[in-house]
Amino acid sequence: MALGPGDAPTLVAAAVALAVLVRAAGVAVSRSTALAQRLGVPDVVVGTTVVAVGTSLPEIGSHLVASVGIRAGELDYEVASATVLGGNMGSSITQQLLLLGVFLVGYGRFRLTDEFVRTSYLPMLAAAALLLGLAVDGTVSVLDGVVLLAAFAAYLLVAVRQRDRAVRLAEGESRHVARDAAVAVVALGAVLGAAFVLLAAVERVVDALALGGSMVGVVTLGLAAALPELSTVVDALRRRAPNVAVGTLVGSNVVNPLLAVGLGGVVSTYRVPAPVIWLDLPVKLVAGVGLLAAAFLAGARDGTLRRRDGAALVAAYFAFVAARLVLFGGQ
Repeated sequence: MALGPGDAPTLVAAAVALAVLVRAAGVAVSRSTALAQRLGVPDVVVGTTVVAVGTSLPEIGSHLVASVGIRAGELDYEVASATVLGGNMGSSITQQLLLLGVFLVGYGRFRLTDEFVRTSYLPMLAAAALLLGLAVDGTVSVLDGVVLLAAFAAYLLVAVRQRDRAVRLAEGESRHVARDAAVAVVALGAVLGAAFVLLAAVERVVDALALGGSMVGVVTLGLAAALPELSTVVDALRRRAPNVAVGTLVGSNVVNPLLAVGLGGVVSTYRVPAPVIWLDLPVKLVAGVGLLAAAFLAGARDGTLRRRDGAALVAAYFAFVAARLVLFGGQ
C-alpha cells in the first residue's frame, strides 16, 4: 500500500499541525514566562520550570494526547507508542548531537564547569539511563511512569535550590495579565489539538509506507519538536550567551525522558519499540559519556569543548540517522 493523491489532505494537515505545534508551544512559554515574572516568581524558578518545560512542550503535548487517545481507543496502541517515543528520542538526540554540535562549531568553545556537570550534565545522563533501565522489558508501565515523574520532581527540587545560578530570561514581565493568560491557555489548547491531528496523520502514513511508527516519529515529530531549542541556540549565538544555549539543550534532555514519557506512561502505558532500546538510548548515553570524557581526559583541556568536538557531534548525528534507517527503518 502506498500514499496516493487522495492522501494529500492528510499530508497537508500533518504539515500544518507540525507548524501549529511548534508555534503554539513558543507562544505558550513566552506568555507564561511574562506572567511568572509579573507575579514576582524568581528567575531561577522560571528558568528551571516554565522555560525548561516550555521548550519541551511539543514532546509533552504529543505524549499526553497519544496516551489519552490510546486510553480512549482512538489511536492504535503500538503505532502511537512508537510515534511519540520515536519523536521524543529524535528530538533529544537532535538536541544532544546536532544542535549542540552546531553551537560549538559556531561559538568555538564551551567549558563544562564542575557545577554544570554536577547539576545538569550528569542528570541528563542519569535520565537516559533510568529510562533505558525501565524500558528494556519492552514496556513503560504505570509504575515506570511514576518512577520517571518522581525522578523529575527530585531533579526540579535540586535545580530550584541552586539560587546562585544565573538565569537570563528574554521576556519582560506581563503588562496585560488577563490577555496574556488567555493567550497562554489558547496556545496550550492549540498544542494539544495539533498533536492529535499530527498523530492521526502519522497512523495513516505508517499504514501506507514501509517506515515504522518510531522512524516516522524521529524524522517528523523529533525534528519539529527540536525547533524551539534551535531558535534558542541561534539567539544565544547572536547574543554570545553560551550558558543559555547549552543549558537549554541539556535541560530539555532531562525533561523529555522524565516528564514527557513519565506522564504518558502514567496515563496509558507504552509499548517500547526495539530501536529505542537498542539504538536510541544507547547512542544518547555513549555520546554523552564520550563527550564528557573528551572534555576532561584529553590532555589538559579542563572540561573545555571546542569546534572539533562540535564537528564530531554533527557527524555522529548523521551517522545515527543513517543507522536508524538501515537497521530499524521499518520499526
